[in-house]
Amino acid sequence: MKDFKIYIGIASALLLVYLIAQYNKPNPVNWTNTLYYNDKIPFGTFVLYNQLNDLFPDAGVIRTNQSAYSVFSDTTMMPGNYLIIANNLELNKEDYTAMVKYISAGNSVFISAFDWGGMVTDTLKLNLNNEFGKKSVGVNFSNPKLKRAENYVFDKHLTDQYFKKFDTTRATVIGENSLGHANFISYTFGKGKLFLFANPQVFTNYSLLKPQSADYAEKALSYLPEDAENVYWDQYQNHDIPTDESPMRVFFQHAALQWAYYLALASMLLFVVYEIKRRQRIIPIVEPLKNSTLEFVTVVGRVYYEQRDNANIAAKKILYFSDHLRTAFNLKSAGYNHEFISLLANKTGIDLLFAGELVRHINYLLPQKHITDHELIVLNQLIEKFYIQSGSHGK
Repeated sequence: MKDFKIYIGIASALLLVYLIAQYNKPNPVNWTNTLYYNDKIPFGTFVLYNQLNDLFPDAGVIRTNQSAYSVFSDTTMMPGNYLIIANNLELNKEDYTAMVKYISAGNSVFISAFDWGGMVTDTLKLNLNNEFGKKSVGVNFSNPKLKRAENYVFDKHLTDQYFKKFDTTRATVIGENSLGHANFISYTFGKGKLFLFANPQVFTNYSLLKPQSADYAEKALSYLPEDAENVYWDQYQNHDIPTDESPMRVFFQHAALQWAYYLALASMLLFVVYEIKRRQRIIPIVEPLKNSTLEFVTVVGRVYYEQRDNANIAAKKILYFSDHLRTAFNLKSAGYNHEFISLLANKTGIDLLFAGELVRHINYLLPQKHITDHELIVLNQLIEKFYIQSGSHGK
């Protein structure tokens, strides 16, 4: 009995140590491109948002959560700099007209996004592309006072995107990459300016915590007037507005539907209680046939896992995914470029923002020779999410 108590004590102590270790284990890094002002993950914009008062010391920082038309048409809106850093930009005709009117009054608007659409691209004739397969694409400024002797170089392909086409008769190129493609342009409207920047990840926490990257971002934002009275941070375009996405929100917004929901639950509970008594004999358990295919897959998976060749696994998953796109959607993936993102979203019915995230992650992994477990897991999660959103399943 005494020995049994000793064993119980040792087991309890080991369990306690395990629970403490699990509780203090660091969480895996979240590499999602949120660009959310309150996110401290690598690709959030917490650092930039909290440094706005240092960049514009005399300005008040104000967040906006309405459409561009509602914001710019508000007669109480004060002069200043307006920042839009978002995954997806979509301004309609009314939004664009109101924004141009605001700029013409002597204000500045700075926009940086991955996917551009709506009146901005149509009116200014914008078309974006990526330097796919290129390594170490540097960027620099056109202004000799800001231009550095050596290009600014960012890892993780943060500066791959550029403006392939734009209205050269109206635009001024103020930044280019090392291949001579414009990534930073400006337009003049009346007394103000519109700045368009093709690389939003430059302003994320991951980038700004490095001295070189922070210097480049600071110079890019230096084109905005430093003595502005206000700095507006747009939440609407990046969908940073918390919303209730519960499927039951419609019921709880109306009293009649809410009571109907409660009555339905009560009726179902009464039915279950009434029918809880078994009406038929116990059905005997029939052992399912042994699935030898599953054992084979398990063995093959264990071999790959033991070799730890993540790059090989990722290449096969991407090849398998490309074959699925070709057979299920007749979608050829000769090149995962910007046009392919829109084509992928239109043909499969998935969200455009998610399509961009999936393609960018594939483009990031393709040239890599060494891939971490986390990067491989993210690839698998994105492909599985694609199957769910598109309503298709891998072969």
